[in-house]
Amino acid sequence: MPGLIRSAVVLALAAVLAACGGGVKYRPVSDVPVRVGPPYKVRGTTYTPAAQPDYDMLGYATWYGSESGNQVANGERFRPKWITAAHKTLPLPAYVEVTSLDTGRRILVRVNDRGPFGESARIIDLSRGAAELLGMRTQGKAAVRVRVVEPAEKDRAALRKGKPARSLPSVPPRTLSNLQDQFARGVGTR
Repeated sequence: MPGLIRSAVVLALAAVLAACGGGVKYRPVSDVPVRVGPPYKVRGTTYTPAAQPDYDMLGYATWYGSESGNQVANGERFRPKWITAAHKTLPLPAYVEVTSLDTGRRILVRVNDRGPFGESARIIDLSRGAAELLGMRTQGKAAVRVRVVEPAEKDRAALRKGKPARSLPSVPPRTLSNLQDQFARGVGTR
């Protein structure tokens, strides 16, 4: 019987320690070091992360938000309301401008996670906060343009704190029409 009591005490103590957050060590939110990472395989497909300063792609954005508190690929804690995203191959972190091809609305987003996996036309997974800011949360999936940018330090600092960066003007109607035509023709790069 004493061994049973001792086991119960050990299990109770372990549960208390786990509840205190002693398990996962989250990386502080920072822009350094930038991690490119080695190639990795998901569901039989190999992805090779690389610095891609000229990245400019048309495709679909989806969003995710039920993983609150989980650790993202660069070691930070996932916070659904923050303006973040997941990308298959961009360095972590990276900053991108995401443009809705439905409305022309543009936002700046900090990429700190890997994904989306599965459908190849999905090029970015936005956090719930980013999806709301872009105006596509209720849709679940939206046609977008994603391009790597180097925002001002003030915008980077806001995004590192989970806040939106400065508002960007919508793309001009003629540019939006051109992007929509490229998307309709299945052109993935600009």
